[in-house]
Amino acid sequence: MSLIATDHFRIVVGLGKSGMSLVRFFARQGIRFAVADTRENPPELATIREQFPQVEVRCGELDVDFLCRADELYVSPGLALATPALQQAAVRGVKLLGDIELFARHAKAPIIAITGSNAKSTVTTLVGEMAAAAGKKVAVGGNLGTPALELLNDDVELYVLELSSFQLETTEQLNAEVATVLNISEDHMDRYSGLPAYHQAKHRIFRGARQVVVNRQDGLSRPLIGEQVPCWTFGLNKPDFKGFGLIEEGGEKHLAFQFEALMPVRELKVRGAHNQANALAALALGHAVGLPFAPMLQALRAFTGLAHRCQWLRERAGVSYYDDSKATNVGAALAAIEGLGADIAGKLLLVAGGDGKGADFSALRAPVGKHCRAVLLLGRDAELLAQALGGEDGRDGVPLIRVKTLDEAVQKAAELAQDGDAVLLSPACASLDMFKNFEERGRLFAQAVEALS
Repeated sequence: MSLIATDHFRIVVGLGKSGMSLVRFFARQGIRFAVADTRENPPELATIREQFPQVEVRCGELDVDFLCRADELYVSPGLALATPALQQAAVRGVKLLGDIELFARHAKAPIIAITGSNAKSTVTTLVGEMAAAAGKKVAVGGNLGTPALELLNDDVELYVLELSSFQLETTEQLNAEVATVLNISEDHMDRYSGLPAYHQAKHRIFRGARQVVVNRQDGLSRPLIGEQVPCWTFGLNKPDFKGFGLIEEGGEKHLAFQFEALMPVRELKVRGAHNQANALAALALGHAVGLPFAPMLQALRAFTGLAHRCQWLRERAGVSYYDDSKATNVGAALAAIEGLGADIAGKLLLVAGGDGKGADFSALRAPVGKHCRAVLLLGRDAELLAQALGGEDGRDGVPLIRVKTLDEAVQKAAELAQDGDAVLLSPACASLDMFKNFEERGRLFAQAVEALS
């Protein structure tokens, strides 16, 4: 027998940023709801008890009978849907949803929806700046910055959302004006049964999409859609019809649409082939919703990159230092190593390691052999990385040096670097084994770099 209530009673499961946005949304709407969190003392507990004293809050182990009082559970992206209590509630007929599903039901303006294993924050930010430059009243957020529900406003003309696979798992029908999966590589393998399950979660972004943007050089980014859905493409090769890419004109590379050059690559302030791909993806998304090229190119020329995403820090003794702490998976590190490695005169001194999240590091072996002078390894999975890179001396004799701290890594990298080289923090791992988050890791790296005499 089902215990589900029929009077639209909801339970918010998880008291993080998205959970609090749900609490505020339901309170504004006058909807009956309660809150549950698996932690005994979640971070927003004091806030909810002070601001919403009438709301029932249950902390600790999830009570299935309590969850089944609701007709819908709004689950935090941080809590796996495989959690037994959630699965038991689902079997008893309770819907498992998330904040993005609720946002999609209430958003009145078109949505540009962006996901991918890597670069989604950069592309989301770029598209938002392009829309603003074009004079649009744009709201940017989701997995990046402001939770989606807090963006809802009748004055908004365009929403630009970064979405994670965790958020998409609980999204039934997004109905975006244009959606993209920028790329797919192994990530969060500690939460998914394998790459197919992760891929399936990412591709939920295309549900109800009116247009799609596809990475020509990543077959896993292409959705199974009918021919009636307009499809735009991007890639670092020569573009064709409805495609954005690179062409040679006047002896230099240009960003291009179809057969027309748009701007020289040298005018981008962000370095590396991966950032050229990000620029092309942003152009494709903006073009799909009708943004003119002039303001989009203006935004590209002004863009200096996001903190901790292959961010240039300083040059010292002919060596540049880059913070790519946001590279928390193999695909992101691969993009930085290949993109930056091909764009400098010398070699890379790579700082890598941390919590590998169950990933396979073997894809890093060839690019490390090609582009790196040495690799400085730290953190919990340093030895797993070392094995994947070829053992004691690494691929093609690239030295693998174990270090205990970022300060030590930066000091040794500075000693080994030669004129024209770059020191790159691109860990291919999460940070939580040693740091509060990837931002703290990046800040400490930047401090160590600044402290070099």
